[in-house]
Amino acid sequence: MAWRASDEKEKLTWRDRMPGYLVNVASILFMITLTFSAVFGVTVYRITTAAALSISKNESTRSNVRVTVTATAVIINLVVILILDEIYGAVAKWLTEMEVPKTEKTFEERLILKAFLLKFVNSYAPIFYVAFFKGRFVGRPGSYVYMFDGYRMEEASIDGIQTEIICAPGGCLMELCIQLSIIMLGKQLIQNNLFEIGIPKFKKLFRKLKDERTEKKESDSHQSKHPQQWDLDYMLEPFTGLTPEYMEMIIQFGFVTLFVASFPLAPVFALLNNIIEVRLDAKKFVSELRRPDTVREKDIGIWYNILSGIGKFSVIINAFVISVTSDFIPRLVYQYAYSQNGTMHGFINHTLSYFNVSHLKAGTQPDNSQFEQEVIFCRYKDYREPPWSPNQYEFSKQYWSVLSARLAFVILFQNLVMFLSALVDWMIPDIPKDISEQIKKEKSMLVDFFLKEEHEKLKLIESFIMRDKHRNKGETKGRRNRAASFCQFSRSQRGSFTSFSSQHTEV
Repeated sequence: MAWRASDEKEKLTWRDRMPGYLVNVASILFMITLTFSAVFGVTVYRITTAAALSISKNESTRSNVRVTVTATAVIINLVVILILDEIYGAVAKWLTEMEVPKTEKTFEERLILKAFLLKFVNSYAPIFYVAFFKGRFVGRPGSYVYMFDGYRMEEASIDGIQTEIICAPGGCLMELCIQLSIIMLGKQLIQNNLFEIGIPKFKKLFRKLKDERTEKKESDSHQSKHPQQWDLDYMLEPFTGLTPEYMEMIIQFGFVTLFVASFPLAPVFALLNNIIEVRLDAKKFVSELRRPDTVREKDIGIWYNILSGIGKFSVIINAFVISVTSDFIPRLVYQYAYSQNGTMHGFINHTLSYFNVSHLKAGTQPDNSQFEQEVIFCRYKDYREPPWSPNQYEFSKQYWSVLSARLAFVILFQNLVMFLSALVDWMIPDIPKDISEQIKKEKSMLVDFFLKEEHEKLKLIESFIMRDKHRNKGETKGRRNRAASFCQFSRSQRGSFTSFSSQHTEV
């Protein structure tokens, strides 16, 4: 009873767990905000670097501003992602320990969810920004969006020189491809390959040096012998589980599926990376890590749900990449709705709107013009009403038709792919036919074996019962014989006693 009382006292209630949950939520929100802040910081870097390079005296530097800024910004993004990944892994473990889960399985599932959420946001936030947000909130001529009291969104302005670093006229698809390729390949090469081999080696060397400093040098002969295998195994890095390996594959699967429409070579590079990583993992598990404890598992657990979620989410993301990031839908709309001869001739002119330069706000006009004659109208890429329209600079009918076509494409593409995936899932069984037949045979053999065993047990029981019956019959017959002989003896005794008494009476 005392043990039960102490157990009930140590049991945590929801009030005890609530502070840990609140700290978890606040910490996760803070780290997601930190990731977005890093993306914003890279955007500020793009603006300032483009402004500095645009005033350079070197002609080649000024002509390659876009390429230089894009490449350096992507490399900075890669470095930030690698640093934050290591921090988020440690923080996720610390937050999970604060929750005090009841079982080891619950602890592992919560740790996986936290680490995946943080690393997902950290790895894909710059790519999502380029795909869906860059260059879409800059405003229009006469009503630009400014930041830092002098810089336009995604633009640098120094000494009257406006340097556009928004997406190219063809859209952000090419920049998205560059960003995705550098981040994916760099992350796989540095984090998945170099770190996997380098970090265990450094830890092994550090542990070896530490052990050599702490152990005392003895003069015995056995100390100078070659160390035993168990001593060498003890100096290896302890095995921490398969969670990092699964996380690498999940993040790689996201790179391959989420934005495959913008970088079709992603599956090829993922395959090459996996071929190399198989050998590196083999070397790591054999010579760099201690032998792991074998544990029987039914399936891969929560990782299957994460993979399934990424697969469904990738359909929606690719639909939006095709319809929003690229010019695929605007070209189709123009070709089949606005083109006079059914060709793409005049498409660029169709995507440009008019603006009256006299409507520019004071202080925002260009200081100098490259044209000798006075400019009255300028063209910019957008679907807006011209200045002579009653609803000047409002979104035009072409804008709403393109927008409706984009949304219709997203809905159609999503449902079509979902239907095809369900159809393929139904046509291709999870278990091959020969294996399923073999499983059925094994089950039937097991059933026959168990029935045979039960039949033999039943026969054995029946034999015991029959033996007991025969034994009981023999015992009953013996008892009856003994009872009959006893009755006959008693009767003979009674007869002799009667004759004796009659003879005594006659005497």
